[in-house]
Amino acid sequence: MGTSGKNFLGYRSSNMGDTVFRAKNPSTGEDLTTKFYEATDTEIDEAIALAEHAFVTYREKSGHEKASFLDAIASELQKLEEDLIALCGQETGLPAGRLKGELGRTTGQLKLFASVLRDGSWVDARIDLANPERKPVPKPDIRYMQMPLGPVGIFGASNFPLAFSVAGGDTVSVLAAGCTVVVKAHPLHPGTSELVAKAIITAAKKCNMPNGVFSMVHGVSNSVGQAIVKHPLIKAIGFTGSFKGGKALFDEAAKRKEPIPVYAEMGSVNPVFILPKAMQNSYVTIANGLSGSVQLGVGQFCTNPGITVLPKVDQTALFKEELRNPISTSESATMLSTSIQKGYESGLEKLKSKTKVESISKGVEREGCNQGVAEIIAVSANNFLEDKDLEEEVFGPSTLLIQTQEKDEMLAIANSLHGHLTATVHGTEDDLQAYADLLKILERKVGRILINGFPTGVEVCHAMVHGGPFPATTDARMTSVGTAAITRFTRPVCFQNFPDLLLPDELKQANPLNILRMVNGKYVIPEH
Repeated sequence: MGTSGKNFLGYRSSNMGDTVFRAKNPSTGEDLTTKFYEATDTEIDEAIALAEHAFVTYREKSGHEKASFLDAIASELQKLEEDLIALCGQETGLPAGRLKGELGRTTGQLKLFASVLRDGSWVDARIDLANPERKPVPKPDIRYMQMPLGPVGIFGASNFPLAFSVAGGDTVSVLAAGCTVVVKAHPLHPGTSELVAKAIITAAKKCNMPNGVFSMVHGVSNSVGQAIVKHPLIKAIGFTGSFKGGKALFDEAAKRKEPIPVYAEMGSVNPVFILPKAMQNSYVTIANGLSGSVQLGVGQFCTNPGITVLPKVDQTALFKEELRNPISTSESATMLSTSIQKGYESGLEKLKSKTKVESISKGVEREGCNQGVAEIIAVSANNFLEDKDLEEEVFGPSTLLIQTQEKDEMLAIANSLHGHLTATVHGTEDDLQAYADLLKILERKVGRILINGFPTGVEVCHAMVHGGPFPATTDARMTSVGTAAITRFTRPVCFQNFPDLLLPDELKQANPLNILRMVNGKYVIPEH
């Protein structure tokens, strides 16, 4: 299956525009051969109009029908594994092993959401039965469930060309919710995006889904994304990327005549706190784990541990030495693009230009384009607390060590943090009891707290939260990973005194879908 460089407006491909771009191999700096055409306003409007038309039909599809669609997408992607891995490697510089794992995650989350749809309980059905004998006022029959919003715009991410892109977690959440979707492909991997789009369209046709359930448009300029956000038929936005990009979309959506939610995941420094006894007992293990986490994926994860807070114990000096050795001997690796690599370098230089910030270890730069070199820098707690710029994310393989002198400084650092996706605490049982107040502070700062681990690696499951307070995201109530992500694209609807015949199956008296429901304030377990 080759690439054509076209946009996909429902089942129709199109290249009406005259703005042309090519993907660039970040490992060699060379342009790839396929020309891609930036979508015009006319094409964007057609895609969204089709999405609105298709929504009327798609929203009525049963959970089992939508589940079969998601399973079919997974199947079509699996058929393309060889072509996808080869092209995606050229466009991103990512190794085949990483991409195979990411493809497995992508198909796995499609199947996970399919299982949620077949179960059906995710709609949170609630029923309060009528009581005409209630005094002084009869009680009406009231029923509640989550229902889809409408057409949604999704923006593919640069750093996960499969799992957070065209068929990634945002798109699967939208389709599972019963919404139609218009995806803006990321310009760093347009060919990969096209192959995935073709797989989704093939699956849609096989499953008899309406034309317009899925569309994908290309664009290198901000105007394409702005046109999607501004379109009056779009009801929500999903975005993974930089703070600048996500905040711009959020602000644009707020200006609309009908403001819409923008669920933007915008990055994080994911602080790691090492407590005294853990440092004393496990400094070698923690140092090796931190080195691996910092360098994983050339640091191009939104969960990269960008800040590490250290206690004052004798073993802290040994920890630094254990960390210095693997970093200083590590070879650089190719980053996703020139702009990302330059941003990493400039971010590091900005931090190192600060007073009393020092580099304590740096990796070896090998020959090649767009090389990301691992580096460890350090600062005192006092200096960190005095300069909020030191909390800025540096997207790449580095971490800032912050040396504290006492527990109160560690707590002050935690209190000073703005919102992040994760926080990690390394501690013994005694540590964790002594620092229980630290954990309480972190509950207000992040979406996920880890004990004795590292934040890179986000499990796709029912209980995962990949979100956090601003500026990590634009809505602290969101998660962009895990099955709870589905409710970003739904809203509650209440049905009062409806005849049973007119109710959705999820709310009918006989419970024909046999799902878990709340009836008169108590959950009723379905019979299986």
